[in-house]
Amino acid sequence: QVRLEESGGGLVQPGGSLRLSCAASGHDLSINAMGWFRQTPTGKQRELVATITKSGSTSYADSVKGRFTISRDSAKSTVYLQMNSLQSEDTAVYYCYSYIGIKNFWGQGTQVTVSS
Repeated sequence: QVRLEESGGGLVQPGGSLRLSCAASGHDLSINAMGWFRQTPTGKQRELVATITKSGSTSYADSVKGRFTISRDSAKSTVYLQMNSLQSEDTAVYYCYSYIGIKNFWGQGTQVTVSS
């Protein structure tokens, strides 16, 4: 059974930084991509924040380019999201996802709150 375990959320002041982690376990097939979505309190849909593929290619939402960095430790099946210069608009529940085999799997979500 595939499991994604997230950590690193919390409360931070505007301009601050946080680092999210997501570790995948229980998978027998190759991880093709991992990344993060987020959902704001008023958001109807989850927004794709950042993705890193098996080959190491990365992509970001325009709203976070230059502030967020996604990276991975393939040996640990873990993806990281370094978030700098956080703004109130970044307040959301952040969900890790992993595309393994031909399926997407999701973490339970971690709350990030940016507030003074």
